[in-house]
Amino acid sequence: MLPQEIIRRKREGEVLSDAEIAFFVKGITDNSISEGQVAALAMAVFFNGMTMDERAALTRNMRDSGTVLDWKTLGLEGPVVDKHSTGGVGDKVSLMLGPIVGACGAFVPMISGRGLGHTGGTLDKFDSIPGYRTTPTLEEFAKVTRDVGCAIIGQTSDLAPADKRFYGIRDVTATVESIPLITASILSKKLAAGLDSLVMDVKFGSGAFMAEYDRARELAESITEVATRNGVPTVALLTDMEQVLGDSVGNALEMHEAIDFLSGKHREQRVYDVTMALAAEMLAVSGVAVDVSDGLCMATEALESGKAAETFGKMVASLGGPADFVENTDKYLEAAPMINTVTAAKTGRVLSMDARKVGLALVSLKGGRTRADQKIDFAVGFTDFIKVGQPVSAETPICIAHTRDQAQLDEATALLREAIVIGEGDVDPTGIEPAVRERIVARKQG
Repeated sequence: MLPQEIIRRKREGEVLSDAEIAFFVKGITDNSISEGQVAALAMAVFFNGMTMDERAALTRNMRDSGTVLDWKTLGLEGPVVDKHSTGGVGDKVSLMLGPIVGACGAFVPMISGRGLGHTGGTLDKFDSIPGYRTTPTLEEFAKVTRDVGCAIIGQTSDLAPADKRFYGIRDVTATVESIPLITASILSKKLAAGLDSLVMDVKFGSGAFMAEYDRARELAESITEVATRNGVPTVALLTDMEQVLGDSVGNALEMHEAIDFLSGKHREQRVYDVTMALAAEMLAVSGVAVDVSDGLCMATEALESGKAAETFGKMVASLGGPADFVENTDKYLEAAPMINTVTAAKTGRVLSMDARKVGLALVSLKGGRTRADQKIDFAVGFTDFIKVGQPVSAETPICIAHTRDQAQLDEATALLREAIVIGEGDVDPTGIEPAVRERIVARKQG
């Protein structure tokens, strides 16, 4: 079999066989297929797409390019379920979601990533906790998941290694946005994690990877169908990222918000709606709950009883963090030395919020990264965001900035005033449109 022949066939819009896809993925993994050939195939797929069968074969072969976890052999006798988000600004949902679902009797071995560009990463938030190990051994990962109900860690290099090389080449050849390739990239890693079921949180809006609703919906349909064809029942929710999710952006600050959520001190409505909807879906698709309505009741009880907060605390302690982290969060999280109000600077109404620009404002404070190898400042960020639809005067706070110095504050203020659009006119206040916009399930089962 010749790589160039496979590339030619896809260039001409033909459908590749399972054997051709398997051959190509093996070549990506063992470097027998050159970078130029991988790039050529990626571009051919970018322009010509892939059928669902092709996407399922690509996902399956990339999954099998490395270790595939078998939780039964690791002592997890019960439903193994996870959630994946396409990323957003202020998205701290995983921090509360894992413990809520884990407290209800499912096992949630959540393998998360770090932030890059304008979107934040779940692992960066956990890195803000002193001592917390985001890269435990597989045995430790399994033990914590079994004993606690959930464990949130980073991806290991032996899961879906084909994806790592493939993604690196896509990244420098402007082919990242291909929905078939995104589908295979996300699912190869998730399916390698040995899940019984999966729930996807697919974002749309200014702060999302897929800004346009129709494209986000297309991705959700692709993921649910491909995962289900590969034996992992999957549900996707389309959720709003037209503005910051929650009240805070920044790693330690979002961790604070998560602890306040779990302990009942404060729950921002849109974060609450998204978190509980995802929890209900995870409990239903895993079979722990009878249906979504039952799942919502279970999740609510776990949250209100304090079981979810207790589960979070046990997870942190089991992975090397402080045993009293939930009770004494302030003691352990680094705080920025300067805290200042950022005002609106003009009178009117908040017409829109460019969440992407808010994310870039965090990057300007070094609270995010533009390269994978950059260190980030956990303490900086923004809290108490104003909501779309609210009236403002020139002195109304639009958020509170947590910075290292005046220069950072000045730069962030300029970016935030640009991101939060104030003017005259009517706009629906936050909460009129639901944060969870649509539920997507696979059309083809099995």
